[in-house]
Amino acid sequence: MKTNLLLKTYIAFSVLYLIIIFLNFEEFDWYMKPLLLPILLLAVYFSDSFTTKKILLTALFFSWIGDIILLFTDKGELYFIFGLVAFLLSHVVYIVLFSKQKNTRINDNKLVFGLGIVAILAYFTIMITTLFPKLGPLKIPVLVYAVVITTMLFFAFRGSLKWAIPANQYILIGAIVFVSSDSILAFNKFYAPIAHASFFIMTTYCMAQYLIVAGILKLNTKQIESYNNLGVTPLRKEANL
Repeated sequence: MKTNLLLKTYIAFSVLYLIIIFLNFEEFDWYMKPLLLPILLLAVYFSDSFTTKKILLTALFFSWIGDIILLFTDKGELYFIFGLVAFLLSHVVYIVLFSKQKNTRINDNKLVFGLGIVAILAYFTIMITTLFPKLGPLKIPVLVYAVVITTMLFFAFRGSLKWAIPANQYILIGAIVFVSSDSILAFNKFYAPIAHASFFIMTTYCMAQYLIVAGILKLNTKQIESYNNLGVTPLRKEANL
């Protein structure tokens, strides 16, 4: 009950925040942005226990730290680097999170898998070749970050072929939208200014975090329910294995 209420609160608060950003009242960013992810953190904290719960909380925590650090980017490039590191760690933890989800379906469609890999590699190639000449001394940090978010997207895509429906779709779409948010931020900062960039970055970011959290919770709630129907708790089942 608490989790569902907090997820709805996050949606409502995000919509209010995005309206304010769209209307260019960006001075409210200082007060509202740091409150976004704590709502999701609480939603996960109050959810039923599952084996990767702490990993999800860790990913959200690093994202929250990144949110706060990026509020100070106008004070120096160093804050952008530290924010990049925080989100880099968040994406690494998301990779670990996705790799540890239980597979409940078998999908041997090599064509779909192959097309997905081509699309992910195409995204990575286009991003790097477009931005690299503009990055200056940030070439290596941005390259590392691009590799990590592309890997995160790959794990979400691979998992979506084997995870339960519709949780798999939530997580995959969330990963895609997360990558879109980072891409908009990168293009706006290094390539060319984008109109209403803050609005588009935060819209995709808020959507991404919600979809990933909702997807992981749905995925693990379904597993918990299936265990309960068998009269076995997830932790007891893990022990029996």
